[in-house]
Amino acid sequence: MIVVGISAFYHDSAAALLRDGKIVAAAQEERFTRKKADAGFPANALRWCLKEAGITDGNVDRVAFYDKPFLKFERLLETYLAFAPRGFKSFRMALPVWIGEKLFQKDMLRRELAAIDEALADPAKLLFAEHHFSHAASAFYPSPFEEAAVLTLDGVGEWATSSAGIGRGSDLSITKEIHFPHSLGLLYSAFTYYTGFKVNSGEYKVMGLAPYGEPRYAQTILDNLIDLKPDGSFRLDLSYFDYCTGLTMTNARFDALFGGPPRKPEVWLTQREMDLAASIQAVTEEVMLRLARSLATETGMRNLCLAGGVALNCVANGKLLRDGAFENIWIQPSAGDAGGAIGAALATYHHQEGHARPPTNGRDGMSGSYLGPSFSQDEIERDLTAAGARFEVRSFDALLDEAVRALADGQAVGWFQGRMEFGPRALGARSILGDPRSPAMQKMLNLKVKYRESFRPFAPSVLHEDVADWFDLDVESPYMLLVAPVKESRRRTMSEAERDLFGIDKLNVPRSDIPAVTHVDYSARIQTVHSDTNPQYRELIARFKSLTGCPILVNTSFNVRGEPIVCTPADAFRCFMGTEIELLAIGNCVLRKDAQDPALKLDYKNDFELD
Repeated sequence: MIVVGISAFYHDSAAALLRDGKIVAAAQEERFTRKKADAGFPANALRWCLKEAGITDGNVDRVAFYDKPFLKFERLLETYLAFAPRGFKSFRMALPVWIGEKLFQKDMLRRELAAIDEALADPAKLLFAEHHFSHAASAFYPSPFEEAAVLTLDGVGEWATSSAGIGRGSDLSITKEIHFPHSLGLLYSAFTYYTGFKVNSGEYKVMGLAPYGEPRYAQTILDNLIDLKPDGSFRLDLSYFDYCTGLTMTNARFDALFGGPPRKPEVWLTQREMDLAASIQAVTEEVMLRLARSLATETGMRNLCLAGGVALNCVANGKLLRDGAFENIWIQPSAGDAGGAIGAALATYHHQEGHARPPTNGRDGMSGSYLGPSFSQDEIERDLTAAGARFEVRSFDALLDEAVRALADGQAVGWFQGRMEFGPRALGARSILGDPRSPAMQKMLNLKVKYRESFRPFAPSVLHEDVADWFDLDVESPYMLLVAPVKESRRRTMSEAERDLFGIDKLNVPRSDIPAVTHVDYSARIQTVHSDTNPQYRELIARFKSLTGCPILVNTSFNVRGEPIVCTPADAFRCFMGTEIELLAIGNCVLRKDAQDPALKLDYKNDFELD
């Protein structure tokens, strides 16, 4: 049975394809259009999924959409009626879009599907799953657990903003929900907006900024903004927010509570923003801990599955794991809306159609999240030649040695191998790599390669068998979704003067043997690397270990800020020529910056909107 899953029309559109319950292909539309978080119908992603699966005649049994637009329209109307006449301007702007497009989404979906293949537009094939059920299905069905509690947290779906449920075998049920406008995701996004970052993309920045501050405002948040119960359920005081009816997330009352207006984007960050970030991060962690503890008590389950945008908060995930309410935690690597495409397809196959779930054998069904396009050596050479690139073809063994030497010499290396990752994290297929032992590497990669704020952290990719030697983590973390402390034995003792530094001044103080991936609180966002999902990347790290004694590489996504992760060899070459990456390895091709035509150099950092 072939099932296609689609998420679209809000942000992070994506398509996924299952064959007999196995995820064959999944990709985000942004990777093809080069428009960050592209919300349009994922026509390019869907065409690629069909091609990857070898489907040329529209022979698809079901097409599953990840939410129910009529329920969303119901929420829109009821919200505006509840707050009328306040918010009329926002209502006037939103209503024509809904009447013209979103309310008749089924017809629009059929038109888009028919443009790809008429057979896909058969109305009998098209199904709709509820948004949070799609999230829950994306978390449980690919997990390595036969049974688990399931927790989903995001901004808002149709009505639900948080849901809890239970999965057993092929059965999945939602047992309770928290409804809009009370939302942990929107609370976090309010602080994303207030600290001057972009909602739906800048939440990572808030999480990365938090360790530079102190949670001075946490009690203010708990006393005024959120009524948090012992079981983790909550309600927000809506008088501080504008997202129900306005055009911004917060209002003047919120400004007064925190002592001033929102920070403007690109204005210098102050200790206040760092403390605000630390405070909302602390509150988010407390909410998630209480929810998880109560869910563990109610269900008696040992395993927990997580999805929804809030589940990408890897700092909170690490604290959930260490809290011990659940013995095992698995997080969907594409936990945001893009992952809804996989969830909708899996919900259709197992829940709607009643197909049994295959035995997990303790392994998840995401194939390392390497579910996107790959390119043959001939395709790579053809694309690079067409782009004007100058490259040399090596045996893969020789390419590995050359890349390792460049890394050990402190160079930034672009690494493009195998199938592209699905989800927001680069996991060693479309990555920029560096030496974690270098005290200057974090700042260099941020300012000269990524063109983004210097405080943004980088993740260590570590051989899975070595993780416990370097980090306080004794479980696998293949998707870079757990934060854990660096081992005491690997830390550097700071001087009294260094300990007294504040804010960004802490950034350039080496804190461990691997300063480029050690955050200011001695934590790191860890990716464990395995030969069964990415043997090429694992061999690169193993050779780096043989040369240097360090089984770790700095791993960041192959893009600049505001740009989607690269998809094709041509994308990679453009990024290479627009940044200070010094060596690029694509397939068996090696490209050195000093060998390229200077006329092809790009002013790349200004080509994309700020993220």
